[in-house]
Amino acid sequence: MTARVTLERPWLIFDLGREMRVLSWAINKPGFVMADRILWREVRNADLPRDMDVHRWLKDTLAERGQSDAVCFLTSRDVGFYTEATATVEGVVAHCVATVGLSNAERIGHRVDRSQMDWGTINIAVSLQSGLSQTGLIEALTIVAQARTAAIMDVGLALPTGSATGTGTDCIAVASPIGTSDYAGLHTAIGEAIGEAVYNATLGGAQEWMQTVKPAMNL
Repeated sequence: MTARVTLERPWLIFDLGREMRVLSWAINKPGFVMADRILWREVRNADLPRDMDVHRWLKDTLAERGQSDAVCFLTSRDVGFYTEATATVEGVVAHCVATVGLSNAERIGHRVDRSQMDWGTINIAVSLQSGLSQTGLIEALTIVAQARTAAIMDVGLALPTGSATGTGTDCIAVASPIGTSDYAGLHTAIGEAIGEAVYNATLGGAQEWMQTVKPAMNL
């Protein structure tokens, strides 16, 4: 089955088409898990008061939807501005969905005080049609991170510490069928497909943010 994306505000739903092994550090269902969808939940500061148990709130919210088993991101980015890209290399298909907000952008190796600002984030999910082992899925996640960083650097957001390379709250999820391949690096078709899809989706989202949100911010 083909993965598909559905916008149901304040949710963005990436239906993987079948159950897959997913690796992420998402707030719900992190680590290696089995899931058939990856969700985004758009939130505002008013939704998450300082004394709220965010993990419990999200678990309860997902339970109300009957989707407790879904991998789920939280984002303050308008989920209506999601971007997606697909790449096929030697029969390997990678499908990327991303939401890109840069209001809490950072340069790797530095930190900027964002305590008085609304936070954005970059959330990226990738679905692969080729099977990977746990080792291969770990390497695939590093390729996603590399492609994200290249896209953010190419968009050219200048910070006092240098060009932005990401944000302080980025999250990535990679899904694939269970397989035996341990390799997803830059010399492989899987790595190339992941890199192309993630770079294009992230760059498109970052360019949109730079054009529509940055002019109103002190960045």
